Amino acid sequence: MTDGRWMLRARLQRLLCVGAVIVAGLALRGFGYDLGLPFSVVKYGGSLLWGCMVFLLVAAAIVSRRVAVMAAIALAIAVSVEFSRLYQTPALDEFRLTLAGRLLLGRVFSLWNIVAYAAGIGLGMAIEMRLRFLDRNQ
Repeated sequence: MTDGRWMLRARLQRLLCVGAVIVAGLALRGFGYDLGLPFSVVKYGGSLLWGCMVFLLVAAAIVSRRVAVMAAIALAIAVSVEFSRLYQTPALDEFRLTLAGRLLLGRVFSLWNIVAYAAGIGLGMAIEMRLRFLDRNQ
């Protein structure tokens, strides 16, 4: 397979994984309490999946990089988004009250979210390593 075709295939694989993670995150946030899951599982499970999604988006953008580089970039993005919650403006606060704002930016700063994001990035790294393993063995 040519490098161009491999890159396209690799990006599509990672974007499919992003879609699956988004569906899982929305299902967890939408139905987690209905399934009797505790608050911490719903709250931090969603944050974990968000961190995984960020990693997979970075992986889709730069598929040829080392996994550690992808993880560092994803963690920088996740931490930046978390710290952005400390910045308040009327327009930004209004956006954070919408569903998209809650899912993308969140509303309240929490160091625990950063821990959950890091765990999610670790999950994303595991997915990336599995995809690379499968690519090598085809």
